[in-house]
Amino acid sequence: WVPVVGLEIHAQISSNSKLFSGSQVQFAAPPNSLVSFFDASLPGTLPVLNRRCVEAAVMTGLALNCSINKKSLFDRKHYFYADLPAGYQITQQRVPIAVNGSLSYSLCIDSKMSQMVTKTVRIKQIQLEQDSGKSLHDDTRSQTLVDLNRAGVGLMEVVMEPDMCCGEEAAAAVRELQLILQTLGSSQAVMAEGQLRVDANVSVHHPGEPYGVRTEVKNINSIRFLAKAVDYEIQRQIEELENGGTILNETRAFDSKLGCTVPMRDKEGKQDYRFMPEPNLPPLILYDTKSLPANMNHQQVVNIDWIRERLPDLPRVKRAKLVERYGILPEHSFTLLNEDGLSEFFENVVKQTQMKPKKVIGWILNDLLSYLKQHSLTVKESPVSSFLLADLLNLLEKKEISPTAAKQVLGELWKGEGKTPLEIVKEKKLELIHDQKELEQICQAVIDGQENEVMAIKAGNLKVLNKLIGLVQRKTQGRSNPVLVKQLLEKKLSE
Repeated sequence: WVPVVGLEIHAQISSNSKLFSGSQVQFAAPPNSLVSFFDASLPGTLPVLNRRCVEAAVMTGLALNCSINKKSLFDRKHYFYADLPAGYQITQQRVPIAVNGSLSYSLCIDSKMSQMVTKTVRIKQIQLEQDSGKSLHDDTRSQTLVDLNRAGVGLMEVVMEPDMCCGEEAAAAVRELQLILQTLGSSQAVMAEGQLRVDANVSVHHPGEPYGVRTEVKNINSIRFLAKAVDYEIQRQIEELENGGTILNETRAFDSKLGCTVPMRDKEGKQDYRFMPEPNLPPLILYDTKSLPANMNHQQVVNIDWIRERLPDLPRVKRAKLVERYGILPEHSFTLLNEDGLSEFFENVVKQTQMKPKKVIGWILNDLLSYLKQHSLTVKESPVSSFLLADLLNLLEKKEISPTAAKQVLGELWKGEGKTPLEIVKEKKLELIHDQKELEQICQAVIDGQENEVMAIKAGNLKVLNKLIGLVQRKTQGRSNPVLVKQLLEKKLSE
């Protein structure tokens, strides 16, 4: 079986006001507190296009290698639902703002994250459209309440071609798109707040045969759930067909608690949206430097070239720069960028410490990140600042403390009691023992107490030496330098 996956992604545009009205955009505001007459669809109200939303769509189109249409059109898409007061949505069905782009994304092909493979998905189009309101179902009173705060909020719909074949690919593509949108500032793309919603179209067919009947899994609001929903749906369709059943062209929802997709409504009777040109909006005309009329007021037009010049470094460029500048592994650059604020944290630590970046990355990815995940904190909420971590790594680099002691100090710093690494080292007496005589005595005591191990080492089993080093470390409570301890033990054993 060959699975085929295509995605439609709705990204909420970062703007202060809605797409066609002056109402404010704000998450979790009191119900119906951000609704203008136009949003409520009162007769006689007219749409006024928000320039910021147009610029955000152009910027996103350029970042996704799209052709920007200098002339695009608005259409009405009719359907009747309680949270759509006008009975239609203003969208761009015929000529959208951007077409024919591509998005490159990378994913791991083994569990160790050591082999990355880069794939590309084609972008069919990006269109501007308004969001609908929100229906809140109150089961106890058997009624539905409508909140129109979201009605009219600007969306970009990114339509991807069916170029993917599993949940992991779909998840990696959406994660890369999310990073691009956040880098551009065109959308905050926080899935938990509904700012990025994914519809997945899934079908399966035998090699060489035409595509199978597809189902659409609607409104997936987390990247993890997206991977699960797509993989479940592929498996369900294969089992259905192998058991002699048929796949219905239907809309399904993903139930995250049960981990499966469930039918919502069928699409057999093709819904007629009765598209028509939006009579209250003229065509959207964009310019580039060549086509910009000389006497035009710059405030009243959108110049594609002006936006292109101001595009920031995209995630793939940032990753390449991190690898080149610090000599870190490519897969580490992905982790640094995937966690919001982590690459800045890493660069700040590198600037303030003498430790090599390759060693710093280990402390950040293995120690700091696992602490953050354990306590469900973001990088910005970390009680250990980049300054404190750099301080700690400097003590380690100057051989004032051992790696074991450094981990202990990090644990203390995590408590956020406002102490510096040096104060913790002094308070807990974690400094390395520099007195060689004292260390020699401890090594001798360990050798005297471990006759069997000493005999094994002398018989040629050098692995046992690690046990002796560990015992010395325990006796000194992590205050001895393992390299020096190894040298002293070897010297004493050869006497």
